[in-house]
Amino acid sequence: MATLHLSPVNWQRMSDAVDKIRHRLLHVSACLKKANLPYAVIGGNAVAAWVSRVDESAVRNTRDVDVLLRREDMPAAIAALSAAGYVHRRVASLGGGPMDVFLDGPEGKIRDAVHILFACEKPKQDSDYPNADVKESEDAGEFTLISLHALVRMKLAAWRDKDRVHLRDLADVGLVDREMVHTLDKQLADRLLLILDHPE
Repeated sequence: MATLHLSPVNWQRMSDAVDKIRHRLLHVSACLKKANLPYAVIGGNAVAAWVSRVDESAVRNTRDVDVLLRREDMPAAIAALSAAGYVHRRVASLGGGPMDVFLDGPEGKIRDAVHILFACEKPKQDSDYPNADVKESEDAGEFTLISLHALVRMKLAAWRDKDRVHLRDLADVGLVDREMVHTLDKQLADRLLLILDHPE
């Protein structure tokens, strides 16, 4: 294994990393709102926002910003965010297909980028379920937040390791329970039951 250069532990750097993500989320949200573009914050930040409404000590930090947009609004989003200093790129996703991202300028890193998912479209060709609609959201004050039910559906559909962790976070604070099982189709309901029956 290659030898890594480790910097000293620095609490300020750790705090700054979280602040940068928060600033990016709020700045992008403000740009989209100013351009009158419907959107919703999804992913780990949406999970954190929902969890914080119950128990802020249970919030898990995330490293990137995920935003749900309508495909037809993408040209306007590119114009609005480019004017604010972001750089649009199409990159390969973990699933192999292209993903639209916005970097923090020409030297921005992909891992710090704003990731775009398209409303009502399947995230991958072989996905069984489409993403939620941006209409399934609510005003969270500083940004528009995906609804809890839509967030849970998308996490159950994606079903990656981090999605299962996020679902357990939601269940741990009581936001997801067996009542929600009855609102889902069988495949997603079975996955949610697996999370609820095996919280470890």
